[in-house]
Amino acid sequence: MEKQSQTEQSIFMPGERKVAASREERILTCIGCPMGCALTVELADGQVAAITGSTCRRGDDYARKEVTNPTRIITSTVRVTGGTADMVSVKTRTDIPKEKVSRCVKALQGIEIAAPVHMGDVVLENVAGTGVDVIATKEIAVGS
Repeated sequence: MEKQSQTEQSIFMPGERKVAASREERILTCIGCPMGCALTVELADGQVAAITGSTCRRGDDYARKEVTNPTRIITSTVRVTGGTADMVSVKTRTDIPKEKVSRCVKALQGIEIAAPVHMGDVVLENVAGTGVDVIATKEIAVGS
């Protein structure tokens, strides 16, 4: 969850001309650990100026990444033919850019794989041009 506010502030140093700096504040809920800290990220001209509210290092890392280069791990399911189950859970091997999430989900639609399926099997290579593979997250044996 993210809230955003933006202001413009004039910065004046003696002997210099006035320069307008773009200031922005974003409120995030950290997902780096179970604490769920409320983080406040202050940005100046698009750069992280300060982060407050984090109780561990993961919060600071998460906030910096979320405001500069947000990514997500995608989880879904795909159909299985000839197996003991009709579907297998899948996920991206690593996180992908947030703007590619919709393309990733669309790329998984209609995919069908044959049993047996093993945990870690590549279901879709280089999803949405990210260089990241989608892999199976459980075993599906051949059905009888």
